[in-house]
Amino acid sequence: MLSISSGWLAQAQHLPSPHFSPRALGDEVSLLVIHNISLPAGQFGGNCINDLFLGQLDCNAHASFNDLKGVEVSAHCLIRRDGSICQYVSFADKAWHAGVSSFEQRERCNDYSIGIELEGTDDIPYTREQYQQLIALTLCLQNQFPAIIMDHIVGHCDIAPERKSDPGLVFDWQYFRQRLTEQATRNNT
Repeated sequence: MLSISSGWLAQAQHLPSPHFSPRALGDEVSLLVIHNISLPAGQFGGNCINDLFLGQLDCNAHASFNDLKGVEVSAHCLIRRDGSICQYVSFADKAWHAGVSSFEQRERCNDYSIGIELEGTDDIPYTREQYQQLIALTLCLQNQFPAIIMDHIVGHCDIAPERKSDPGLVFDWQYFRQRLTEQATRNNT
């Protein structure tokens, strides 16, 4: 079972990013945003994602990285293809993952959300291990932040539909929600 202590997931590799902001008093965490990322696009493994979130990406290492020069971005966590989790920003702070965004007519989703990246693309199915860890992490976060109800678990595509498409059509929302509900019920009995 996953656990959080002082804003950090005990079972994650901790790689603190400089790209975060403190949450303002009164900014209740009430939204979970699911993203995907691969660097270079469609390639898995390696340290490029970590380097990006840590502000250390060599933008000359691959032609596709040119657009990332000067970009300051982060997520709270990354779930790799094998299910391992890296955490970059404390859940008590704002990661810079949502960009220009809106949920239920409320702007600036970074202020009140947690961003979870899945190592992947919009069109390559996610792994069983990723779903298992995402479900476990979501339950852990819901325990810590009860305002993250089922209807407040969305994709990046839902809060920035004109800019973003992740986690993509291959993300199995029905499976994820069903297994999340089943696991929550099991945990409560």
